[in-house]
Amino acid sequence: MYVAEKHIRVRYGETDQMGYVYYGNYPLYYEEGRTDAIKQLGIIYKQMEADGILMPVAELLIRYIGPAVYDEELKVRTTIKELPTRKMKFYTDIFNEQGLLINTGETTLVFVKAATRKACMAPEKVLAALRPFFE
Repeated sequence: MYVAEKHIRVRYGETDQMGYVYYGNYPLYYEEGRTDAIKQLGIIYKQMEADGILMPVAELLIRYIGPAVYDEELKVRTTIKELPTRKMKFYTDIFNEQGLLINTGETTLVFVKAATRKACMAPEKVLAALRPFFE
């Protein structure tokens, strides 16, 4: 299992009239955590795209437990629980400054060849970076 963490400070423009993070912004936090997690593995989305592999989102599940507020520092924990095949699933937990779990999500991405727009197996570079965490 691979786990990475990133801290994100809530910006004013991300909140609603009640002062809470607007519900539609959580997928952006998931993306920041996901991108940072694979970057820590030495995998860069931009380079993968240049190599002809895209990763569109196929499924997104969100569970709202408690609110996040303006200027709060959130801890975004991204976990990969299994080696990818044609799909790669990211589990996200978001904690507030008090360490309370306030949001969870699951995002499934599919590996797709850019030229054909058809699903393909995970690139060897991705698998090689993740294998040590599953041995």
